[in-house]
Amino acid sequence: MRNSALFTFAPIAAAVALAGCGGSGGGHSGAAPENAGGTAPTIAIAPSKFGNIVVDSHGRTLYHFAADKTTASTCYAACASVWPPLTVSGAPKAGRGVRASLLGTTKRTDGTTEVTYDGHPLYYFAGDTKAGDTTGQAINQFGAPWYVLAANGTEVTHG
Repeated sequence: MRNSALFTFAPIAAAVALAGCGGSGGGHSGAAPENAGGTAPTIAIAPSKFGNIVVDSHGRTLYHFAADKTTASTCYAACASVWPPLTVSGAPKAGRGVRASLLGTTKRTDGTTEVTYDGHPLYYFAGDTKAGDTTGQAINQFGAPWYVLAANGTEVTHG
C-alpha cells in the first residue's frame, strides 16, 4: 500500500522539486536549503526510529541509493528530481557524531560535487517535508531501494 501511494505522490514531488531548482544547475533541487549561498554543508548524526542516522545540519534525513555501487552517482534526471543529491561548493563539515574520515565528495556528470558518507553519495527525498522525516526509507524506486545510513556508514535496511 505504501509504495502505491508513493507512485501517486512521486509525480507531484517531482514537479515540486523541479519547480524549486530554478534551472541553476547547482544546489540540490530545492529539497532543503542546506548549502544555499555556497557554504559547505555540515553533516551530523541524529536519532530516528531507525537508530542514529546521517542528516544535514537542519536535521533533514540523507539517504543512500542501493544502485550506487561506487562513489559515482547513478541518480539523474527524473530520479534526481525526487531524490535530490546533496551538492556542495567546498568540503563538507563533520558535525555531531559524524566520523570526519567517512566524509567525502564525488563529481557528478553535470560537473557539480556531491557529498558522500563512507563512499555512499547522499540524497534527500522530496517527500520528506521537515527535520526528522524518514518517509523515503526502504522505498524501491528508480531501480533499487533507498536507505538511511547509520553513523558508521552502513545502510539501515529495515523499514
